[in-house]
Amino acid sequence: MSLPLRSPGGGRLSPRAADALVAGGVLAVVAVWTLVSARWSSEPAVRTVLGWALILVGCGALAFRRRQPVGVAVVTLLACVVYYPLSAQDGPLMIAFALALYTTAAEGRFAAAVALAAVTLLAVGVGEIRQRPGHRQIDETSLAMLAGWLISLVAVGRAHRTRIAYLHEVEQRALAAEREQEAHARQSATEERLRIAREVHDVLGHSISLINVQSGAALHRLGKGPAPEAGLVTATEALEAVKATSKDALRELRATLGVLRRADEPTPTTPTSGLALLGDLAGRARSAGLDVRTETTGTPVPLPPPVDLAAYRIVQESLTNVTRHAGARTVRVTLDWGGDAVRLRIEDDGGGTPEGRPLGSGVRGMTERARALGGELTAQNGDGGGFLVDARLPYSVPTVSEGDSR
Repeated sequence: MSLPLRSPGGGRLSPRAADALVAGGVLAVVAVWTLVSARWSSEPAVRTVLGWALILVGCGALAFRRRQPVGVAVVTLLACVVYYPLSAQDGPLMIAFALALYTTAAEGRFAAAVALAAVTLLAVGVGEIRQRPGHRQIDETSLAMLAGWLISLVAVGRAHRTRIAYLHEVEQRALAAEREQEAHARQSATEERLRIAREVHDVLGHSISLINVQSGAALHRLGKGPAPEAGLVTATEALEAVKATSKDALRELRATLGVLRRADEPTPTTPTSGLALLGDLAGRARSAGLDVRTETTGTPVPLPPPVDLAAYRIVQESLTNVTRHAGARTVRVTLDWGGDAVRLRIEDDGGGTPEGRPLGSGVRGMTERARALGGELTAQNGDGGGFLVDARLPYSVPTVSEGDSR
């Protein structure tokens, strides 16, 4: 993987423009130094022209240092090998090779950088050793300093490469964490919308079904043309039942939608639904013509709010389905308080569900509620006829660790 030589968020220049600018700067430094050195040294014009040509080639190659780091390092090294024995002015063309060697290591070509540094040191050492006594230009101390200088260039380039790779990895991790956080936020929002939709479905579906049955029954009795007093009593009873049912529906709807209220609005103080209101729930179903019988076994225990609400909703949805679809006359609701879970059984004496018909959204919603709390729910035709909803809800609410995914 190719990494930028500059740190992320660096200058505004493109890499090519930056390399061209660096090449121009090095050329200016080498040219000024060479012109100054020429005042105290002289050489044939041909050598001078060749020397300047080598300076232009060596410094100009730096414009391609990040696109072809190894090739540029080789070109600058060859330019120095020819330039220094040829020219008497000894300009600082070695700066171009030093920068090219550093770039080679910084661009991840570590082996090539080490090889070039070793070849340079070996060539200089062999060349100086072969010189006649008194004609050497570099002694052992200078040769050791050159070795340290080459090693430092490669090491600094390698360190810069490692730093850029680390910053790149940190940036990628930050981006990945941000994407994961956004995905988690979207998932949480979706789950919250589904939860609110399920609550609204349970509240409105149950209440509207009861209102429909209650008003339909009253209209049926009034359609038979009873005496005025009897008709008035029938209408009064139906309106009272509709009023009570709608009042309870509004109460539950306010509690359900309370999470959508703004922070500066007062929070509803009416308690949310739970098994403590099971009697009212059964009473509303009785007003629709059902014979609802409740039975409790075991010792009731306080339930966590999510479990309490889920139990209530399961009974509510079951009674709604019986009212709308079952054609039943009697419904038995049984609460069995066990050692670690409460079991709910809602069974009716209706016609049951035709074979092969898929379960509705209400049954799927009840199943999801039970599973979300670590429980289970089955909904099927009973052995003796009718329809049976059997749910088991543990007393403790399962916790999900941060590392777990849903």
